[in-house]
Amino acid sequence: MVLFGCQPKPTTTTGTTWALVPFEKADSVNPILLPGENIFDCPVLGKPVAWEIKDVFNPAAVVRENKVYLLFRAEDTVGRFAGTSRIGLATSDDGLHFSKMKEPILYPDNDSLKRYEWEGGVEDPRVVESEEGHYIMTYTAFDGTTARLLLATSPDLIHWSKQGAVLQGSHKDTWSKSGAIVARREGSKIVATKVNGKFWMYFGDTDLFAATSTDLLHWTPELENGKLKSVLKPRKGYFDSFLVESGPYALLTDAGIVLLYNGMNHNTQGDTTLAKGAYCGGQVLFAKNNPMQVVDRLETNFIRPDKPYEITGQVNQVCFLEGMVYFHDRWFLYYGTADSKIGVAVKP
Repeated sequence: MVLFGCQPKPTTTTGTTWALVPFEKADSVNPILLPGENIFDCPVLGKPVAWEIKDVFNPAAVVRENKVYLLFRAEDTVGRFAGTSRIGLATSDDGLHFSKMKEPILYPDNDSLKRYEWEGGVEDPRVVESEEGHYIMTYTAFDGTTARLLLATSPDLIHWSKQGAVLQGSHKDTWSKSGAIVARREGSKIVATKVNGKFWMYFGDTDLFAATSTDLLHWTPELENGKLKSVLKPRKGYFDSFLVESGPYALLTDAGIVLLYNGMNHNTQGDTTLAKGAYCGGQVLFAKNNPMQVVDRLETNFIRPDKPYEITGQVNQVCFLEGMVYFHDRWFLYYGTADSKIGVAVKP
């Protein structure tokens, strides 16, 4: 493995002992997941499709029964919007070598959510566990015009029940995606955890916003003057100058709430050491008792595209963080590479 990135410089004087660094890319095995030729009978089209033949990327990750379950976005070549996306599942005994299930585990169907999910599809899952041992997935549905943040639940990571949209009422048609729920680590489990009596979620792919819930199913966005309240913004001149977007779940620690996030570089007002439009990974610390208060933020990215499969693909110059597990006494961080393949980095 090769160490990448510099020791991040803090934006405040509180130091960076809270941050999850450094990570090492697993160059000996990356990329760990590639497109394939598995066939699935699409219920909407009424015919077989090669559902993962174009690209696989942007995975969630969960440890269950001493295995890593990787829930990944896969695209076919049929849909009008760069292919229809579905969510597949792969498992691993070591966190590095994966075997795929032949069919997707979440996909557009002839159900009440088809109007949101077809024909762009379902994409970009993030998963945490509830206190009762059930799994809660946030995912994005794309109808070709608007992206919407949706929920699904499962007892086993294989069989999923769709629960509908996160934003309701006057915000139901608001562009929304990338829901990262605040959770704590219990051994290898990542368990959704209340702060001040509520569950919290960060979401968004411009600024970051926040929502709260009492049951993990019904969510209320935090508002300011009737609009979604921003809790994290892009920074001119930095790697995250164009947009910020949630990575995996937000991790509740003794220091506060640590969120790994994705930042996109602005074409003209960004970090001149990075390619225009590059996606890199950052980290921010929110206050332990106030999830909307930023305490600290890494000044530099801690992961950036520098491998051929990260630089060139469906979308060039992308390391997109979305899945992270604590497994065999190490952190495994899974990320999409150029919206085409999947890589992993490990924190020893």
